[in-house]
Amino acid sequence: MAQLFVIDPIQHLNPTKDSSVALMQAVQKLGEQVWICTQGDIMTHGQEPIVCSHPITFEWIQPLSEGWQVANPWYRIGEIRLVPLTDFSCVWMRKDPPVDELYIYATHLLELGERKGVRIINKPVSLRSWNEKLGALRFSELMAPTLVANRLEPILAFANDCDEVVLKPLGGKGGQGVVRSHSKAPGFRALLELVTQQQQVPIMIQAFLPAVTLGDKRIILANGTPLGAINRKPIQGEFRSNLAVGGYPESTTLTEEERIICNKLSPILQSEGLAFVGIDVIDGYLSEINVTSPTGVREVERIDGVQLSDQIVKKLLYDKAY
Repeated sequence: MAQLFVIDPIQHLNPTKDSSVALMQAVQKLGEQVWICTQGDIMTHGQEPIVCSHPITFEWIQPLSEGWQVANPWYRIGEIRLVPLTDFSCVWMRKDPPVDELYIYATHLLELGERKGVRIINKPVSLRSWNEKLGALRFSELMAPTLVANRLEPILAFANDCDEVVLKPLGGKGGQGVVRSHSKAPGFRALLELVTQQQQVPIMIQAFLPAVTLGDKRIILANGTPLGAINRKPIQGEFRSNLAVGGYPESTTLTEEERIICNKLSPILQSEGLAFVGIDVIDGYLSEINVTSPTGVREVERIDGVQLSDQIVKKLLYDKAY
């Protein structure tokens, strides 16, 4: 059997940090052939979806006490071939955001394969409909006070009710573009004009949670079950804890409150075909639901010394929830 991973160009991936590499290696360990492509390699001839893809094999990569042992080169790639999408038992959609026009088209093409019986992780229609910030609003009772708007007056009114606020672009990733401020800050109205593009684009504004300095927990769910977590702490002078902007990971366990959050999300995520998800929790409040290309697997594997990617793959492939 063969499985296909839709990823960013392989030469741009860091094998010691990228969760897609960890998952591909786990699939290879099960004895299945791994193939890769980019979203632009998916096409269709009539109703027959096909893909320009490469078979790939990986050298052994393992965590050490202070880093990783990585072969050079760490992968071997085969010749590109034109392969029917239906030749793959499972397709993993692991293209990093942004969820732009090209991404949307790719999910439509993958859906053609899904209709012919190919398992797609995550379900294409849900990848289109679940914005990673707006999706969390389905569970707004679990979140810090939140408003989504593009007009300044309701945003200003919301900010006036909070000591501090965080402004988030709805299409952002990895903490990019997230701003902390307050309604009395000089130039606050001008800042709102900037981030809303003169009241044309909605943003998310939330009450700032001071406990974020203690960390932002990433919890990894497979078929609704929490399998691993890391606590991401911001560096000195920064409030954003995302690893992409300098946050650093540390070992953690789930609190009873966080397990309750996972249990509340689990049936909805499973019913919508969101089999592999990373949720973010700050001080007991749900922050985001990451569905496009959840990260954090490598950090858990290194810090906790567990083969999390193996657990995820086995859970998703052999304990199918949909």
